[in-house]
This record gives sequence, structure tokens and C-alpha cells, in this order.
Amino acid sequence: MKQILLVLILTNCLFSYDKNFSYRKYTHVKKFYSSLVKETVDIALKYNMPPAAILAIASVESGYGRGYVASISGNILSLGANKNDIALPSLYLPNTKNPYKVIYNTKEIKSYKKEELFWKQRPKSLKKDYRPKGIAGTTTNLDYFDYNKQAKIKANLQNIKEFCTLWISYNNRFKAFSCARAFLDEQVKKHGKEILFTKKLNKEFINHVGGKKNSFNYRKTWPVKVNKVLEKTGLTELTKDISNNKSFDESW
Repeated sequence: MKQILLVLILTNCLFSYDKNFSYRKYTHVKKFYSSLVKETVDIALKYNMPPAAILAIASVESGYGRGYVASISGNILSLGANKNDIALPSLYLPNTKNPYKVIYNTKEIKSYKKEELFWKQRPKSLKKDYRPKGIAGTTTNLDYFDYNKQAKIKANLQNIKEFCTLWISYNNRFKAFSCARAFLDEQVKKHGKEILFTKKLNKEFINHVGGKKNSFNYRKTWPVKVNKVLEKTGLTELTKDISNNKSFDESW
């Protein structure tokens, strides 16, 4: 009887997500969105931005928040540092080979045997470092956000706000971003803010800012990856539900 009950529980957990949104089965995906989606929707509405696209881009750029640059700096959108910003410096860090993983957390480094780690000097990321003043831009306290979860969320949201205001802007010198700003404002003027939660607009925005020269990412495969995340995680549905005051768990 206990075995049958266990099977039923495991089956229920396995199929508790919409089958059309197959990425929802991964715990790290759920964890990443659950801490950010409500505030991301609020920021996006304020600045006429599509929240699902923002989250999809952040997912690809940061590996759902697990990439070492994003983990250290809080920069989940991989935004470059402007002239007045502090950038993440070159770092001498170890990695494991199989599976490959860059390790920056001091306690985790100590948990490995010396021969299991391969150290490498990594180049400057040129990405803005959102750690607090005093440690931002340094090679110390790389694991700060691992132990300061609220500070990490705050940094992630500041990163999202700057994407919405400084990058997607009429003042941006790159055409892909200034045109994206004009496109979004025109759509909202015509259709209202509800248009920001449609799959069509989110995909169009992603295609506006990527896959071309002097854009967020010049590679043709980049918009394809981001749009796949948008589809497989059901981000337009999730963000629309959140905007209608559904809880994360209820929507997920």
C-alpha cells in the first residue's frame, strides 16, 4: 500500500505542470521565476515592456540564474557595464571537467579534492557588477549573493529595471534598441498595456533586439533560443496570470 501511495505521489509531482510547457518540470526553472515574476511584471507594466520576453532573455543569458557571472554579479540579463559602472573583473577560478562547472563559492571549492579542480584565469566579463559598494568590481566575496538572498533578488530586479529604462530607450545609440522602444510604445498606444502579455508581441520584441548586428546578441540562433524558452515555460501565460493577481503556485 505504501509503495502504491509513493508511486501516486511521484506521478502527481511529475505531471503537475502543463504538458505544453515541458520546461516547468525542472526545479531550477521554477525557483528562478518564482522569486522574480511578480516584480518583473510590475516593472514591465510601468515602462511598457513585455515581461515574458524579459524573463526569457534572463533565462538564456544567466542559465536560469546559475551561470557563474550572473551568480556572482546579480547581472542575470548580462548587461554590459557603462563608463560609470563597475564591471566584474578577471577572475582566477576552478572548474570541474565532468560535468563542466565553474566554481566560485569558497565552501564548495573546499569540498573538492585538489586534483578534481582545474584552475583558469578568466577574462574580464565586461558585465556590470551589482554587488554592494566595497566588493563590487573586486575578486573578494564572490559568493556574496549565495548568502544574501534578498540582496540578490534586489540586484536582479535593478538589472531588469535598467534593461527596461537604459537599454530599451530612444536615447540608446544602437538602432535595435531605440526601434524596439518605438515599437513597444506604438503597440501600447494602439492596443493598451494588455498587448504586452501576448505571445505575438513578446516574440516580435525578442526578434527586434537580437539576431542582428549591434543588437543584444548578433547570433541568428539567439532569438530562436529565447523564443523556445518563452514557449516551453509558458511565460506569456504565467505573466498574464500574475498580472491578474493569481499566485505563482496557482498559475504554475
